[in-house]
Amino acid sequence: MSKVPWYRRPGFTNLPMLITLGRCAAVPVMVFLLWKTPAPVAACFTMVVFVLTMIGDVIDGWLARKWDIQSVAGAFLDPIADKLMVLATLVMMIPLGWVPAWIVLVLEARELIVGALRQIAVSEGLVIPAGSLGKFKTAYQSTALGFLLFHYDGFGMNAHTVGIALLWQSMVLSVVSGLQYAHGYSLHRTARLAAAGEAN
Repeated sequence: MSKVPWYRRPGFTNLPMLITLGRCAAVPVMVFLLWKTPAPVAACFTMVVFVLTMIGDVIDGWLARKWDIQSVAGAFLDPIADKLMVLATLVMMIPLGWVPAWIVLVLEARELIVGALRQIAVSEGLVIPAGSLGKFKTAYQSTALGFLLFHYDGFGMNAHTVGIALLWQSMVLSVVSGLQYAHGYSLHRTARLAAAGEAN
């Protein structure tokens, strides 16, 4: 009988979980790097750290599914690591003047509202699939933050201008996808109440 290698064993020591924990550990690193206005080289380093954590977000989930070692802890920590990194990055860029505070407020308000709706839906036994707009929002937001962290001119473009343009698009997609999720919750809840009324 072949022995299962350490990186595929269930628990907190397999490779997908270690990647997730590494992403969590990268959050205070990002806060430290953005504590004071970084010089061009340091700004480039912050961008690399952010991009690596976003890549890790894809890899850890893919490996956990491929090796069938998904866990409750992993399912809980994975989105937490992602949201903490995005939130920490956005908040730390406000005093630098790299992002408008009101856009950060809109983005985070959307996350809180949708998160609350998800919890309510789960408590009511409703399963509401994520819409495609939410995935586009995540892609635009991650790309926007990558450009904003790079910040300075390079490769014949102004990274900050590109990042702000993408962040605006991300904000629009965030609001629309949030409304889409709320509408989906309303439809599911109405249908369930109607079915319960007919059963009675």
